[in-house]
Amino acid sequence: MQMTPEYVDQMQWHQTLGFARQVCARVFRDGGAPADALKAFGLGSHVATVKDDWSKAVELIAEVMCAPVQRSAA
Repeated sequence: MQMTPEYVDQMQWHQTLGFARQVCARVFRDGGAPADALKAFGLGSHVATVKDDWSKAVELIAEVMCAPVQRSAA
């Protein structure tokens, strides 16, 4: 069972997981691996933790898309 991060609304998490699945499905259809999907979202440093596990790639991508925006003071 997937856990929704505490800082994310459940509806937002559900929709974001769906989008992340679509992205990963497209990468898969194009012959890519989970590492390729992560690199597309700037998550190249997480490649070793995913190996060939698409479900982990989907969750990492969704977490990044739901992460709170860090704003710097101007």
